[in-house]
Amino acid sequence: MSQAAEERRKQIMSQLFDKKHLTVKELAASMRVSGATVRRDLKALADEEQVLLVHGGATLPRQGDFSFRAKQLRAVEEKKVIGRLAARLLTDGDQVFLDAGTTCSEMVPHLKRMQDVTILTNSARLALQLNTPGLKVLLIGGEYRPDRMDTVGPMAMSALNQVRGYVAFLGADGLSMDFGPSASDVASAHLHRLVVENARQTVLLVDRGKFGGASLFQIVDWSRISKVVTDREPDGPWMRFFEDQHIEVIFSEPADN
Repeated sequence: MSQAAEERRKQIMSQLFDKKHLTVKELAASMRVSGATVRRDLKALADEEQVLLVHGGATLPRQGDFSFRAKQLRAVEEKKVIGRLAARLLTDGDQVFLDAGTTCSEMVPHLKRMQDVTILTNSARLALQLNTPGLKVLLIGGEYRPDRMDTVGPMAMSALNQVRGYVAFLGADGLSMDFGPSASDVASAHLHRLVVENARQTVLLVDRGKFGGASLFQIVDWSRISKVVTDREPDGPWMRFFEDQHIEVIFSEPADN
């Protein structure tokens, strides 16, 4: 695939995450390409299960059906900012848990520069990416999900019950003041709940698009969250809420970008 095609498909996914449904005509106009080019791109994305083709255009799958690749294409720059800010919370010698989500994956380039850091994860993808001197990676076993390259289920939870004292870095599919951070699939929600219970501190990594919309399964309530790292300052009601919950909020200042 050419670089131009890759860039077009990223633009398509970015627009779809904003608008949920787009026609071929709308995409062709916004990207200044032909309808035939857009249809080829949509067909390729549909073959990768990133989009669903509908009459005259495309839409997104249900939230729980998003693949890792589709999530990678959402809020790309925001996640890079969050990954950089989150990595700044670590020092050499730390022990951490990283979840299998796309936001935690943006911490990887920064972690590779560190020394004597132990990383616990249920992500085979992260384990491969973090194979570098100075880092010790403990990969949690369990039921393997090839589409996400992660492990879940009773065996994974049994392994997690044998460790304590780490700092947990977790993403979420949605945030609600009354429901807490939430996930779109029950297996991830159950695993992350146990991760938080056994952690000495939990840091939530979420981009601006996650605020105000709950997903189906609660992970934990807000009392278990120590810090929230996001790409820009949340609005007033959320900042007041976090202050009331004694949760530190870390976000990007203009000079950080």
